[in-house]
Amino acid sequence: MPKILIVDDSPTQRQALINILKKHNYDIIIAEDGQQGVDMSRSEMPDLILMDVVMPGLNGFQATRHISKHDSTKDIPIIILTSKDQETDRVWAQRQGAKDYIIKPATENELLDKINSFLG
Repeated sequence: MPKILIVDDSPTQRQALINILKKHNYDIIIAEDGQQGVDMSRSEMPDLILMDVVMPGLNGFQATRHISKHDSTKDIPIIILTSKDQETDRVWAQRQGAKDYIIKPATENELLDKINSFLG
């Protein structure tokens, strides 16, 4: 069962993602901010990360950069999942190492299509 790390400071958003992913038999781990996401990516070695951008402390762009540049976690695909819908945000996310970008609120089909494109 593939393991997905959800990094989001919103309990409502986390629960919505958990509901979708559990229904499709994904193993879920949760981080409530960017630093926790970086730490958990190294300790848990998830198969994929869903990363919010706007969070206290280390934001999602910074956390993505830390994860994608670290030897042990650089191969974990990171999908940015955010309400920030500017093209500059997409470009910046890609430069930080994100593999894909989804605008919130994502539909279940969109989310699963993106995840499956990385996990098969």
